Amino acid sequence: MVIYGVGLLAGCMLAGLWAGRLLGHALGVEANVGGVGIAMLLLLFFTQISPKRPVLGPISASGVSFWSAMYIPIVVAMAAKQNVVAAVSSGWVAILAGTLAVLASFALVPVLAKWAPKAEDDA
Repeated sequence: MVIYGVGLLAGCMLAGLWAGRLLGHALGVEANVGGVGIAMLLLLFFTQISPKRPVLGPISASGVSFWSAMYIPIVVAMAAKQNVVAAVSSGWVAILAGTLAVLASFALVPVLAKWAPKAEDDA
């Protein structure tokens, strides 16, 4: 059932937000530091924990897969919007750091593509 996917997503999100707030408090920042990323890693861990020994039935597993696929475009986009608003209001240093991080990521795509296994063409 899809409800298991919603429950797993909600549990990972709450645990990630709690861990992010705890990490922010440990760093002396009054903010959530990496909570969405932690939640995404938890969700990936729990959906891939035992591929050889399925714990859920096929219908429940499809619900969990659906919501784990929906997590990335929805929740990460919401977090990115908040980060962009905070960066723009913080000044040029935050905008420059974000731009440099994106450019570095684009530059690393060809490097990482060389390490990827080659797919065989069916044509």
